[in-house]
Order: sequence, then C-alpha cells, then structure tokens
Amino acid sequence: MPLAATGLGVGEVARRAGVPISTLHFYEAQGLIESQRTSGNQRRYHRSVLRLIAVIKVAQRVGIPLAQIKDSIAQLPSGHVRAMNDWSALSKSWRAELDRRIALMSSLRDQLDSCIGCGCLSLADCPLRNPGDVAAGAGSGARAFD
Repeated sequence: MPLAATGLGVGEVARRAGVPISTLHFYEAQGLIESQRTSGNQRRYHRSVLRLIAVIKVAQRVGIPLAQIKDSIAQLPSGHVRAMNDWSALSKSWRAELDRRIALMSSLRDQLDSCIGCGCLSLADCPLRNPGDVAAGAGSGARAFD
C-alpha cells in the first residue's frame, strides 16, 4: 500500500513531534523532510519522519544551522529507515564543530565578568573582541571581528 494512503497526516506528525504544522511546512520547503501527497493533495509522512524531526530540533537547540543539518542529513544513506548506526555517524560528523563551540563558550564564560566589568571601553584593549589589537592592522575606522 502506498505511503500516501497509509502515512501520517500533517496534524498527527505535528502533534507527535511537538512542533507547529508551520514548522513541518518550513522543514519540507527547506528540503529537511519530505512527504507524499494523496489524490486530494494532502501531505502524508512516513513514521520515520518523527525521529528525523527530533534530530533536527536537537541539532538546532545546540546551534547547528539548518543548512548544515540539511547537508549532514543528505550524507546519510537513503532507501531504508535510518537506524542507530546512521544517527551515530551523523552525531560524529558534528562532534568537532560542537567541541569548537564548547571551547569558545567556555572561554567567553571565563572572561565575561572581567570584560563587562572592566569599563575600558577600548577596542584595542579588549581580550574578547580584539585580542592582541589585530583590528589595528586593518586600518582606521570601525571594524567588527568574530
């Protein structure tokens, strides 16, 4: 029996995934999830979309951009319901980026009190925004560095 006849409706997926229907439409428009249409043009989703939505939401929560999530999902094997080893490969592909973000946030946390409270108001002296006064090498005028 085709998915369009047996799949989950958009309302049921939204309810079970804990997201608004508009989120499902957005994810589909962005190519993160897919559905099939019935003869009446209603969306039907395979049950496995619930796991995929959960992974997308967790990845978003830790700050992974949707474009990167989409690219990572596209690297997973298709043609079968994704299993634990597929999801494990996905999490391993994000590990280095997450470690980098954790280190950056830890550094910010450790320096933030002294930075906000220092009152220097000087870009040249700020260890967070301009370590080693690297902005001076870019010439005069305002500069933003990340």
